Amino acid sequence: MSGNEALRCDFDSAASASQLLGNHRAGSPFFFASPRGTLLAQGVHSRVAGPATEPGDLPQRVARTLALARKSGHSNPAVVGAIPFDPATPAQLVVARTLHSAGRLSFDRPHQAPEPAAGDCAARMVPEPAEYRRGVETALERIAGGSPAKVVLSRTLELTSDTPISVERLLYNLARHNPQGYSFAVDLPGGRTLIGASPELLVSKSGRQVVANPLAGSAARSADPVEDQRRAEALLASAKDRHEHAVVADAVAAALRPYCRWLDVPAEPSLIQTRTLWHLSTEIRGELTDYATSSLTLASALHPTPAVCGHPTAEARALIGEVETFDRGFFTGMVGWCDAIGDGEWAVTIRCAEVEGHKLRLFAGAGIVAGSTPEKELAETGAKFRTMLNGMGIRHPVETA
Repeated sequence: MSGNEALRCDFDSAASASQLLGNHRAGSPFFFASPRGTLLAQGVHSRVAGPATEPGDLPQRVARTLALARKSGHSNPAVVGAIPFDPATPAQLVVARTLHSAGRLSFDRPHQAPEPAAGDCAARMVPEPAEYRRGVETALERIAGGSPAKVVLSRTLELTSDTPISVERLLYNLARHNPQGYSFAVDLPGGRTLIGASPELLVSKSGRQVVANPLAGSAARSADPVEDQRRAEALLASAKDRHEHAVVADAVAAALRPYCRWLDVPAEPSLIQTRTLWHLSTEIRGELTDYATSSLTLASALHPTPAVCGHPTAEARALIGEVETFDRGFFTGMVGWCDAIGDGEWAVTIRCAEVEGHKLRLFAGAGIVAGSTPEKELAETGAKFRTMLNGMGIRHPVETA
């Protein structure tokens, strides 16, 4: 499937992609724009309730929910929404009453400065930079001791605006700032909205065709073209970053292989770019053995990847629970959709924030491996905060690293 092909579904598709973006309002169940197409959910037909009780439980409950929706008269149901990092936490998944689809978003002036989405902001970091550096030191001690081989440690930036934050303006700014990525907004309980612009595809499924695109290893870009190219080449040559990336790509391929009759895994990573960061990237393609395997089954087999948790998963997750001082919620989970025949698309929930009234909570993480340093990992999370703030049209209230 080409990157410009619209989503292959029979949903209501009378509107253009830009109209769907313009029609999104705070409280709308779901908006999702990817290189394949654009979706806007309006109204809730039914919900997928409760957390997973055992591995593999969520795809089965989603399949039952979709079957019941079809039985009740829904002509072409699809589940949309977000799944958290912690599998014991309930997902936010609904069957939309109406799901509008269109082609890929495009903008006449993609590099125009974003309009402000918030007023003057007070800021608080959780944890504070010094505490985050201590957490990285703890992780490096454990890695030197033999396990885990990698762990992803995160921090948050909590902003309070003197005016209400515009969810619609934030989403528009992020979608325009990240046209090659995955822009999303998901309505959460309690009047909150999960909003973001992820660069990373977890997995997509169309018929028998499967695509995953793990990213790991990154470097800040430069406004100077010569320096920017130097940074890109240094990232591609970095033994530390290539090792970090290989851990992720190998784990994704290993998780997909049991479902596929063939799988193409490039031997070397490539570079992709956003407006502010270079990333090491591996695009993995395959063909399913069983057509009925759903995109959510594949996504659940992959989640969480070492790119957002670490490796081995159990040891990394335990260390995250010990070191991180906040609840990740939907950060480093997955966001996307799955229809009644199993087709769908799921992005990794990074470069994201939760919005509620005057409050905005941003998240950023960095992968810690042998050779990492506390200062560099702090700087990486700071660069990711600045990426989000720039894309959202929010003035930096504090230095982020």
